[in-house]
Formats: sequence, C-alpha cells, structure tokens
Amino acid sequence: MSEEKNLALRAAEILYDKKALDIMALDVRHMTVITEYMVICTARNAQQVHSLCDDVEDALAEEGVLVRKKEGQNEGRWAILDYGHLLVHIFHPEERQYYRLERLWDEGTNRLDLPFIEEEKPFLS
Repeated sequence: MSEEKNLALRAAEILYDKKALDIMALDVRHMTVITEYMVICTARNAQQVHSLCDDVEDALAEEGVLVRKKEGQNEGRWAILDYGHLLVHIFHPEERQYYRLERLWDEGTNRLDLPFIEEEKPFLS
C-alpha cells in the first residue's frame, strides 16, 4: 500500500476516533492533478470543525507529517487541510449538503475501504 494511501486512511481514522460523521476517503489520482486522495467528513457544529482540524493536524504532525496549507478553519464552516497528496475536507453539515463534493469525486469505484468503520451510512441518500 502506498504511503499516500496510508496517510489518507490514517487521517480518516483520526477523524473517526474524534467522532466526525459520514467519513469518506477517495482515490482521485485518475481524476485530477491537484491531489491523489481526498478525505471528506462532517462535523456536528463550527466548534467541532475547529477541533477536528486541530486533531488531524496535531496527530499527523506527531507522526512527522506536516500540513502544507490550511484554509477555512476560522469560519468553522468548511476547512481544508492540504498535505499535498492528500486533501482533508471538514464540513459543517449545511456546507456539506450545499457543496456535495461526493457528487464530483465519488465514482462509486474509487472509495477507500475504511476497516475501522463497521457500518457507515452515507451522508446523502
């Protein structure tokens, strides 16, 4: 398994451990040149958006992986952590519903299996 894929799975696991909702990890290597993997999740509120960003950033930094750029954390509506080969999107519920990134990036065959999640219900039915 590639280092980049492991990083995506690790970020998803951190989000799961910190109670993020509707976590999705996608392999987008064949769809874009901006990144290889995306992790998308929902936070319950603006405060949790902040907390999840900090949790992912801190945990990955402890493992030697530093965020290159982050956006949106101050507003608490949609934050992005850019790790180069991985983008982590953390949404407030209303923004996730509005932007529906899954529609753009989920082909149905490019989702990564998240073995630590027993049964996940999709955010958008």
